[in-house]
Amino acid sequence: MTAIETPDRETDYRVPALQRGLTILGMFNARERVLGMQDMAERLGVSTSALYRIVQTLVDMGYLQKAGRNAFELGPQVIADGFAYLASRDIVEVAMPELNALRDRTSLSCHLSIREHTDSLYVYRAFAPQRLTVNIPIGTRLPCHATALGRVLLTALGEAELGQLYQHLRLDDYPPPAPRTLPELQALIAQDRERGWVLHRSDYSTAIATGIRDHAGQVVAAINLSGADAVMDGPDAQGRFLQALFQSAAAISAQLGYVPRA
Repeated sequence: MTAIETPDRETDYRVPALQRGLTILGMFNARERVLGMQDMAERLGVSTSALYRIVQTLVDMGYLQKAGRNAFELGPQVIADGFAYLASRDIVEVAMPELNALRDRTSLSCHLSIREHTDSLYVYRAFAPQRLTVNIPIGTRLPCHATALGRVLLTALGEAELGQLYQHLRLDDYPPPAPRTLPELQALIAQDRERGWVLHRSDYSTAIATGIRDHAGQVVAAINLSGADAVMDGPDAQGRFLQALFQSAAAISAQLGYVPRA
């Protein structure tokens, strides 16, 4: 008795034209920004006439654009769709696993904050259950200029923007090391921006913070490591913790689409 061959259900449901169109888009990369119709056809193992309608459809939809006679490059719709997806990802969703792993590696508490006006709003924490630890609840608001996380968030602003934000606010109600005047704040934030991280001590605890960047390279959030002075003090300890903090910040930023300049 001859067995009757049944088609693979997954294969049977495929749309060859769609598969070819997506494969074409995947051919473009940093090294190959422009491809000819013949190049695409050879890689797919089909004739150029078989690809013409697919390529034309991609051009009409903005996913490809002409770069010469029978040559094409990625179109603006690819960029727009990619950035829209990245922007839709919740910062907490992206940062949570990285901060949990950072806490486990360092045994220190980690916090994530975003800026709302002149406040640093804490939106996530990875709590280290130790006797001496720093535990700031989610939803807490602290003045940006008086915290490590907040100062990092302020580095996203230029000097003029910073001046406009604080022009009607008094700063001398906060104890040192918080800046007490606007020029002092502007000078401090300029130094923080150049350094790329902030260390802040208060109430027998120390926090080090750095920024999270989006696809445009803008600082959109900040993360920190915080713990007792006895744990955080010392150049060796700070250097080790700072390296771990930078690694986590880079991983989160990469998921938001940030690509460091070469």
